[in-house]
Amino acid sequence: MEQADLIWHNGEMVAWEDAKVHVLTHGLHYGTGVFEGIRAYETPKGTAIFRHHDHLDRLFKSAELYYMPIPYTLEELRQATHELIAANELRECYIRPIVFRGYGQMGLYPLDAPVEVSIAVWPWGAYLGDEGKANGIRAKVASWRRIPHDALIPHAKASGQYLNSVLAKIEASKAGYQEAILLDSHGFVCEGSGENIYVVREGVILTPPQTAGILDGINRKSVIRIARDLGYEVIERDLARAELYLADEVFMTGTAAELVPVREVDDHAIGDGQPGPITAELQRVFDDTLHGRDPRYAEWLDVVAVPTKAA
Repeated sequence: MEQADLIWHNGEMVAWEDAKVHVLTHGLHYGTGVFEGIRAYETPKGTAIFRHHDHLDRLFKSAELYYMPIPYTLEELRQATHELIAANELRECYIRPIVFRGYGQMGLYPLDAPVEVSIAVWPWGAYLGDEGKANGIRAKVASWRRIPHDALIPHAKASGQYLNSVLAKIEASKAGYQEAILLDSHGFVCEGSGENIYVVREGVILTPPQTAGILDGINRKSVIRIARDLGYEVIERDLARAELYLADEVFMTGTAAELVPVREVDDHAIGDGQPGPITAELQRVFDDTLHGRDPRYAEWLDVVAVPTKAA
């Protein structure tokens, strides 16, 4: 990965190479952490963070669900992120805030371990590649099922839970695909290893509901709003696996991946094997939104108050 100069850790700017934790950190052993993936883009008004408040709000809610009181306010983390982007002289970047149980307590009872907070920023291109964004990716339905509501908390973006996605991602990659699609415990379509998923049939956009064990994605909310503003009907309902193969179009959204078409699932071509017209339109408007070119969604952009110095 491409490094930056500084990381914000427990209220201080530290050098990238010095941002370390103890080997007995509780979160390392038991996955007791929550995090967010956020992006900042260059816009006509300067560097702007997409839906920053919404991401930080979800971070606080995820921490609450796992009994981790964050020792900073949301506004303090927001300002720290602005200062960090400016200090690293970045115009566009990926942002990773993480809250975790630190060193001081071993064993499964975590509440006596300190809560630590770090924020890192660095340049990171499209997660599934520029080629995937342009021409679509190949996906595989994983043999691993998405974690159910009665085992963990799918609505929380929790560190340990991503072992579920890691297994699915490795399986898909070893089989020659760019991404995995997980089914829920009932066998309905859930989500990608790190993205929400959508099916287009006869001009209607279908996407799994929150009861299917999905993460309630920030980009998911954004694209649903954009699609409805463009006049498309969006229905949240359970999707059978075969509906992926029968779809006219399939696409995914996530902060890291942005909006990416899916051209093939389990070796079944989707539509004519090329990104479809609805996907292409949504991708264009969404990209304009991220880069501040669509005034309808200007309220989603948190302009970095401290100007960056990069040329």
